[in-house]
Amino acid sequence: MAESKRDYYEVLGVSKTATEDELKKAYRALAKKYHPDMNPGDKEAEVKFKEASEAYAVLSDPDKRRQYDQFGHAAFDGGAGGGAGGFDFSGMDMGDIFGDLFGDLFGGGGRSRRPNNGPMKGANIRTSVRITFEEACFGTEKELELTLKDECSTCHGTGAKPGTTPETCQKCGGKGQVVYTQQSLFGMVRNVQTCPDCHGSGKYVKEKCSGCYGTGYVSSKKKIKVSIPAGIDNGQSVRIRDKGEPGVNGGPRGDLLVEVVVSRHPIFQRADMDIYSTAPITFTQAALGGDVRISTVDGDVLYTVKPGTQTDTKVRLRGKGVPSLRNKAVRGDHYVTLVVQVPSKLTNEQRERLEAFERAMNGNADVSGASLDKQNKEKGASGEAGNSGHKKKGLKEKLNDLFE
Repeated sequence: MAESKRDYYEVLGVSKTATEDELKKAYRALAKKYHPDMNPGDKEAEVKFKEASEAYAVLSDPDKRRQYDQFGHAAFDGGAGGGAGGFDFSGMDMGDIFGDLFGDLFGGGGRSRRPNNGPMKGANIRTSVRITFEEACFGTEKELELTLKDECSTCHGTGAKPGTTPETCQKCGGKGQVVYTQQSLFGMVRNVQTCPDCHGSGKYVKEKCSGCYGTGYVSSKKKIKVSIPAGIDNGQSVRIRDKGEPGVNGGPRGDLLVEVVVSRHPIFQRADMDIYSTAPITFTQAALGGDVRISTVDGDVLYTVKPGTQTDTKVRLRGKGVPSLRNKAVRGDHYVTLVVQVPSKLTNEQRERLEAFERAMNGNADVSGASLDKQNKEKGASGEAGNSGHKKKGLKEKLNDLFE
């Protein structure tokens, strides 16, 4: 009786405002949990499976759901035939439910919802092309050699021997689909599948064309030019219309999708439209400042380093990044990390000068002056010149003396 049944929304564990996707998701979980194939010999699981299937059958149908929301189980009392709990399943195409749900859960074939013997677009073809970092930034043009299918010139795509025509498939009657019926827990279930003989075309070639062996197409190698736009990134694809597989039953060709593989650059790294790199500078350039040469995708540029620049200082070169795919006039920036290079080997003279510099930085003027006197005497300087080394100098002058 209707009064003994649980509420369908309660059975599926959803609210009364549940969407179609929420209903299907809930039923998938219950069907997988309680399906008799997953619970052999479990009568309680079989009952719950029937209950969930009945609830989904009603709530997934907009008309029946409207009736159920208005009248409850009474809307389906007195139904004819042996449905589950008095509900009549004989008038429903349960292939929709089992084809969609159990095809994924238990590996069965899904049910096609529309005839597939009409014109259909051909499949897309995928390939890849490798380009350099600079080519990705500024765009390029590549030539690919691919094997593509074209309509057979002998049979003009029919696949039949000249003078003959394809016949209507006897298995499906030209529909491109066949209907199978099988016994289920709810009676006979209809399942619609693509015809295995004509593969959905509805036609059967009895005498095949010798040029294409009945396929209607011949394969040949072709060279195709691909324009790679400026700003494209690694992994993105370029679509070339109508260069894919031929269509079926007069449908248009598919597309060619060319995936771009960008080679790694020894200096530059990319993040979206920005470029990152490092540039070495000497200790003298870091301390005194000056112009350094920095490599960019546009070529070398001169950048003026400020005095006292520390290692790992980041500078920004505006407009030296990667162009935008939408507008190549808009470009990102280039961020450069300045790294002070420390010499790994020093001569005795260089070491003495650096030690004198260190003493000068620590405020030991007397020792620094003695060191300078010694250097002047070695050069044959006069006493006055040697005494001049005791004169106080600024940091920049001291650095110039040490590194000249």
